[in-house]
Amino acid sequence: MEKQIINPWKWQNERSYVQAIEVTKPEGTLYVSGQTAIDSDGKSSTADMKTQLIKSIDNLEKVIKEAGYECKNIVRLNIYTTSSEELFSCFDVFQNWIAKHNIKQASTLLEVKSLFETLKVELEVTVVR
Repeated sequence: MEKQIINPWKWQNERSYVQAIEVTKPEGTLYVSGQTAIDSDGKSSTADMKTQLIKSIDNLEKVIKEAGYECKNIVRLNIYTTSSEELFSCFDVFQNWIAKHNIKQASTLLEVKSLFETLKVELEVTVVR
């Protein structure tokens, strides 16, 4: 697989994403459903945004690893949240995770009216190998 980052500007670097990423010759592509703060018994979290974000990241990592892929190869990451304000108050958790895995992804952040049950954040990705 070959990846090429397209960044006509530099300002997005502080926000932990890239403008575009081209992938050629992938061996596989994994499309991951939105991962949230749901436990292994299927119970939705009622915790605060930071706790839910950490659990959502943990669940996302579990799915990616189970499929035999690596977080560093995430090329698309969409974030859905019920409160951008709450999410940005703990955005360092997300940015530290991005930096830890050296992820360079195209991203979209959407504030939505609601998510399933009591959930506050959902992460949806595409990963290549």
